[in-house]
Amino acid sequence: MLLCVGAVTAYGLSSVVGTNELLVAIGLGTVVANTVGVPDWSRAGVETHGVWLAAGIVLLGGSLTVGDIVRVGADALVLLAGAVTLTLVGVELVARNADGIGERFGSLLAAGTGICGVSAVVAVGGAVSARETQIAYAAGVVLLMDAITIVVYPIVGATLDLSGPVFGVWAGVSMLSTGPAIAVGFAHSETAGQWATMTKLARNALIGVVALGYASYYTRYQSDTSGSLRLMWANFPKFVLGFLILVALASVGVLSPEQQTSMSNAVNWLFLLAFVGLGTEIRVADLRETGVAPALVVLAVMLTVSVLSLTAATVILG
Repeated sequence: MLLCVGAVTAYGLSSVVGTNELLVAIGLGTVVANTVGVPDWSRAGVETHGVWLAAGIVLLGGSLTVGDIVRVGADALVLLAGAVTLTLVGVELVARNADGIGERFGSLLAAGTGICGVSAVVAVGGAVSARETQIAYAAGVVLLMDAITIVVYPIVGATLDLSGPVFGVWAGVSMLSTGPAIAVGFAHSETAGQWATMTKLARNALIGVVALGYASYYTRYQSDTSGSLRLMWANFPKFVLGFLILVALASVGVLSPEQQTSMSNAVNWLFLLAFVGLGTEIRVADLRETGVAPALVVLAVMLTVSVLSLTAATVILG
């Protein structure tokens, strides 16, 4: 009940304050946790937020197809692969050499920055056995970056008079989350919106591969052996398989457009429910101990990748 009330409240407030509703949802949960606290009688219900996160990730697969990747084109895919690789490697390297950021936390930040924002944070969070507070904070960092880019990108696009394809591909390969990338794309032009959508969806499709890679790495790392398939399966986030199954079903045309639209709407609400709950896991005292280092790491790498990808997109597509 509290998660539902928080989700509806966050949805309504987002249009008033002009902020992403997921960021508002986390904020609401955080305010409750650090003021009145979560009542004991509701704690079991609030802690179900992990179920809604997993369900949202599974249904997210219904909006992706293999055709989304093919339609992006070879040049854009090369640019996409380069940006994703640079982001993942960059965040991992910087995070591991920064004070106060653990290995698993760094992997969450890398996945969220390099693939598809909050969705990647959630998927990889299960693969690396991250704490819920780490998932919540990493998601908060991602959404903070979303709030910045959704303002800055349109300004840069207008100032530099970028063409539709250039702006769309740039947004698709460098912005963190799907919603903001598509939003700024269509705010620029119809062409930019189409390119941003196709590029971002192709990038999102990598979530399963990246989650599997992290699951394999951390299973081997934890066991200090060659890593048995049984142990890997025990640590693997099962909802990623559901995600991949829906991608396959969408690719062969089993899912109708109406069903995909319904799934997309369900994903939005499931994430709202989940992030109200995740917000309650954030404690100000814990964040003081972590410091601003995670946000600075993500910002530094994101700025670097953004500049390089804009330059490459202008050369290739301009």
